[in-house]
Amino acid sequence: MSSKEADRINAAQQTLDTLYEISQLLNTQLDKETLATCVGMIESGVNPEALAAVVQELRREAAPAQNAQPGAR
Repeated sequence: MSSKEADRINAAQQTLDTLYEISQLLNTQLDKETLATCVGMIESGVNPEALAAVVQELRREAAPAQNAQPGAR
C-alpha cells in the first residue's frame, strides 16, 4: 500500500470517528457500521432527508418487536 493510500484511509477513518462522536452527542443511536453505511449512501447520491425518514420508519416498525422480546431495553 502506498503512502498516499494509507494517508487517505487514515483520513477517512478519522472522519468517520469524528462523525461517530457527533452522532453520539446527538443521541442518534447509530453504531459505527450503520453510520458508515449511511454516509456511503449519502456520498453515492441518496437524499439525506429521505434516508433519515427511512431510518425513523424502520425504528418505528422494529419497536413493537423489540418490546415483545424478553430482556428488551
